[in-house]
Amino acid sequence: MASYTVNPDAVAHAERLIRNRQYVLDSDWGDVQPGADAQNAYLENHSWEEYAAWHLGLTEGANDETKARYAFVLGDFRRVHRTALIACVYRASEWRHKDVELAAHDLLQLLDTTSG
Repeated sequence: MASYTVNPDAVAHAERLIRNRQYVLDSDWGDVQPGADAQNAYLENHSWEEYAAWHLGLTEGANDETKARYAFVLGDFRRVHRTALIACVYRASEWRHKDVELAAHDLLQLLDTTSG
């Protein structure tokens, strides 16, 4: 099983988006989560650094500037999705990636507090 560390740039990016009210409170994450085509399209027009900022987890041992390096996507490359944060909490908890779980939980609490 892969190991992950928290991506502090993604946490900061998500916090900025939440504070600027760039989020979606109700979505079907399974339907709106960026697939391979959407990820490739994003990378055609954005840097790896920008791509990384959408991923809460960094895969230990994976090379930078590869999709394998980045895990636990937070949104649709425009806005944070509340359901994405819930999915991150759930998946990280399920596989015992405690630091990622807690980072996603903290972002979810910030989003819920901000959205009122």
